[in-house]
Amino acid sequence: MKITDMKCAIIGNNPVVRIITDEGIDGYGQGEASKPYLKPFVMYFRDQIIGADPTDVERVMLRIRQRGAFKPYGTAVSMIEMALWDIAGKAAGVPVYKLLGGKVRDKVATYNGNVRTPITENTPEAYAESMRQMKALPHGFKLVKQGVGFHSQMKYEDGFYFGTPHDRLSHGLLDRGMLTEKGLNHVVDCVEAMKEVLGDEVMLALDCGPGWMPTDAIRLAKRLEHLHIAWLEDLITGDYVPYVLADVYRDVTMSTSIPIHTGEQIYLRQNFRELIETQAVNIVGPDPADVGGIAELKWIAEYADLHGILMAPHGTLDGLLGLAALVQVSATMPMNYIAFEYPNGQPDWWYDIVEGLPDPIVQNGEIEVWDRPGMGVDLIPEEAKKYLKEEDQDFFA
Repeated sequence: MKITDMKCAIIGNNPVVRIITDEGIDGYGQGEASKPYLKPFVMYFRDQIIGADPTDVERVMLRIRQRGAFKPYGTAVSMIEMALWDIAGKAAGVPVYKLLGGKVRDKVATYNGNVRTPITENTPEAYAESMRQMKALPHGFKLVKQGVGFHSQMKYEDGFYFGTPHDRLSHGLLDRGMLTEKGLNHVVDCVEAMKEVLGDEVMLALDCGPGWMPTDAIRLAKRLEHLHIAWLEDLITGDYVPYVLADVYRDVTMSTSIPIHTGEQIYLRQNFRELIETQAVNIVGPDPADVGGIAELKWIAEYADLHGILMAPHGTLDGLLGLAALVQVSATMPMNYIAFEYPNGQPDWWYDIVEGLPDPIVQNGEIEVWDRPGMGVDLIPEEAKKYLKEEDQDFFA
């Protein structure tokens, strides 16, 4: 089997790659909805993979892997990797999890950091109401995540920290600085209000930054230790920050009993090595659409497990094809696996253009692992064509 072509379309806001072979088997990969601008970067790799055997996934990846980088530029490589696994599974007639070593669980846990209504006011009451809504969702999530501090609108409040936030760009410059006493108290008040709603029935994780000074991160953790928080995420680095700072993370991690989590922006296993080997964090959360793909994610999970570090993959904007990839790889991870962050289809018409998903997808906070070949889901060309932009009309040709 040979790769004969590769195409990329922006469907909704998600970049979607289609790899075409001489045996009529196609593979799909999807990037985050926040990255439609990556289409030219994805297509840069087309000529590098034409003529290769897509079922030799690692051999193809060796042609392109070194040209990726920290979020967002690992996405192009990651999308291609997932599309290759999709083809390999379809060609072998087995689900991708079989090619990654086989599943160790029949259902995979997922957590909610994505299905929500916006918080309109920076008040404890508004945060509590958000938790009431998330707790009432039919998905039955056992763990939810909420943004606070520098990963929320709190930073725009007067007197929150010693600094001036930048313009409200979707991913602007890194806002960071020392919190005021008022600012720290406000974060704690909001977290306590959320925990009062959730009780011990649903765990609460906090997406915190990046942007916290280490001293404030330690103060926050100590103030929250009595609340049994699932984790504090991306306090120091994370999201679109192109470095790790493992030594700083270790100082924070060693100061508290609350698990410390990071990793969504990191590209490749090599850049997790110091975090894992120095036990700088308690939980790592690579995103398969940023880290280099699902095999890379599996490798990191295994290595983290050897060091007693937990795994909770990121995935909030990865879309329905990304959801399928997360289900396949999460089924194969060792027992350090907690849950992956649930991605949904945005806009809702995504559910009309994809086949193969169960209905409902999530029950009691878990997704049953399906057995269709490849990733187990496919685009429906006749339906998806309705939403293709003019420049992408040849995507299914």
